[in-house]
Amino acid sequence: MKTHLPFNSFAANRHRQAIMLMDCLVYVALFFVVTGLALSIFYRCWGNSRLIGRTADDIGAAVSAGELWRDDVRHAAAPVHAEASAAGQLVLIPVTGGSIRYRFAEGIVSRQNGDDAPWTQVLARVQSSRMAPDNRPRVAAWRWELELKPRQKFPRMLPLFTFEAVPATGLNP
Repeated sequence: MKTHLPFNSFAANRHRQAIMLMDCLVYVALFFVVTGLALSIFYRCWGNSRLIGRTADDIGAAVSAGELWRDDVRHAAAPVHAEASAAGQLVLIPVTGGSIRYRFAEGIVSRQNGDDAPWTQVLARVQSSRMAPDNRPRVAAWRWELELKPRQKFPRMLPLFTFEAVPATGLNP
C-alpha cells in the first residue's frame, strides 16, 4: 500500500511546474535582451543612413557649385580678380555684359550675377574657401579649394574639394 504515492506525484508535478516557470522567465529575459540589442543596432544603422544621405546632399551641392563656378570662369571676358576684404574673399569674374562676383563670408559662398543683382546663396556649411590663380607655364588657370563643415565630430572622410577652371580666352591672371 502505497499511500504516499499521490503526495510524491504531486511534489514531482509541482517541481516540473516550477522548472517550467523558470524556463519561461529565462526566455522572457532573453527575448528582452535580444530585442534591446536589435533595436540598438537598428537605430545606429538608421542614424548612419541619415548621415550618409546628408553627406551625399552636401557633396552634390558642392559639385554643383563648383561646376557653376567653372562655367563662370570659362566665360570670363577679362582677367579674373580675387581680393580679400574684411567680410571675406571676393572674386570678380568679368563676363560680356557685366560681371559675376563670388563672395565667401560667415560660412556661406554667395554669387552675384550683375552689379545691381541680389546676392544668392550658392553653398552653405563651408569651413573654408579659397579661389586663387593657379600659375602654370602656358595656361592662366584658376583653382577653388573648398572645405565643407563635417557633419560628424570625428569625420571618416574630410569634405575637401578642388575645382580648376581655365578662361576660354586664355587670359593671364
